[in-house]
Amino acid sequence: MRNRQNPFFILFCLALFLVGGNVIAQNTDDIPFGDLPPTQEFGKCYAKCKIPDVYETVSLQKLKKDASTKLIKVPAEYGTETQTILVKEGTTRYKTVPATYKTVTEEVMVEPAKTVVKTIPARYRTDSRQVLVSEARGEWVKKKKDPNCFSENKEDCYVVCYEEIPAVYRTETFQVLESAASTTEEVIPAKYKTITKKVVDTPARVEEIPVEPEYKTVTKRVLLSPETTREEVIPAEYTTVKEKRLVRKGGYTVWTEILCADQTTSNKIVSVQRALRDAGYNPGPIDGVMGLKTQTALKQYQTDKGLPVGNLNLETLSSLGVSQ
Repeated sequence: MRNRQNPFFILFCLALFLVGGNVIAQNTDDIPFGDLPPTQEFGKCYAKCKIPDVYETVSLQKLKKDASTKLIKVPAEYGTETQTILVKEGTTRYKTVPATYKTVTEEVMVEPAKTVVKTIPARYRTDSRQVLVSEARGEWVKKKKDPNCFSENKEDCYVVCYEEIPAVYRTETFQVLESAASTTEEVIPAKYKTITKKVVDTPARVEEIPVEPEYKTVTKRVLLSPETTREEVIPAEYTTVKEKRLVRKGGYTVWTEILCADQTTSNKIVSVQRALRDAGYNPGPIDGVMGLKTQTALKQYQTDKGLPVGNLNLETLSSLGVSQ
């Protein structure tokens, strides 16, 4: 059974909100890890959280008494066996069956097929395309603390947004081959005539007619299994003991996608609170505020469901049935 976390324990959470584009060099000296979120897409936000070690209590079987064996005598067994013996061997006799004939018709080619080749010229069309003049680029801008971070310390969350400068294009026209030059073939079919002839339907053959052998049945007493001894195993005896075992090492989680600041509205928090209440957890008043009771209920739900813990991530919203 896993140890439950203290519901008033506030996880240390580090959040990075990514709003897309190509990453450029930036100062990350104040972030306690070197990696950035896995994708660079505008409108995406991510978070990392520090979680404690998780333990469980397991039951183990401890040897109380070793297994042993004892010898048991098994008497011989007899039975009646039935045998079939040959009285007269089988033979074969032969019978000749004459051939039979039939009349058939078949098509014979009088003039072979021939092909006439025609040429079809190529066709073109005028098309246009967009040519890149200058690529889109972007830059990171540091923002204020986002409500998705549960930590009480304002400095525990790092929020940056990546703003986009769009690319510039020009239009060019060019000729495109719609269909290449080709040839068509007109096939003039071959000419045939019908002829009739007599052919063998079934050839003459010699049939073998087997004469079955004759048998009779006899019975006799036979030894099925000789007298033996067998070992009977007396199983070992065990006792059950309990042991505390580390299930999951704590530390920073991987980057988890969360709601961005402009999406974490009071209406969204109300939906989360109602979903937690319907799932059997106590989020406190349904007031649209991410207070201590709501945070505690949300973290307990995430822990019970095996979800990323410590922020309002998209996996948790999907599990609660709350739209993103």
